[in-house]
Amino acid sequence: MLTGLLSQETTDFDGKFYQLKGARNEPKGPQRPHPPICIGGSGEKRTLKITAKYAQHWNFVGGPPEEFARKRDVLAAHCADIGRDPKEILLSAHVRLESDRNYGKVIDDAAALGAEGLDLAIVYIPVPYDPAVLEPLAEAIRDSGL
Repeated sequence: MLTGLLSQETTDFDGKFYQLKGARNEPKGPQRPHPPICIGGSGEKRTLKITAKYAQHWNFVGGPPEEFARKRDVLAAHCADIGRDPKEILLSAHVRLESDRNYGKVIDDAAALGAEGLDLAIVYIPVPYDPAVLEPLAEAIRDSGL
């Protein structure tokens, strides 16, 4: 249903909970065939299975590198079940900058996840949001060579 709404002029869908007849979604995104679908979560039976089937991007909501690697492998197994190359799916995860502003820990966390195949680290900054953390964070990342 979602890919139809994002890529076709009209979409028909007859599901258990939703029905669409000639539904339109305008404007369409500039990406072709449709904007990337990102699914976040770590549920092995449903979420990762749906990710394997439909998504171009999976977001691991956070945790140690060992847990990321295990979930990555579950996603890869679901991809194998349907004949999809898991490398078609961008892998991202949350890393957190805590209120102590330990930029080195953010870099270490991202590097450890990167060693397990992470493509993109999304840095969460502490509340209250202070833009003053951004420049030192950017400099620490730049200087780390990541």
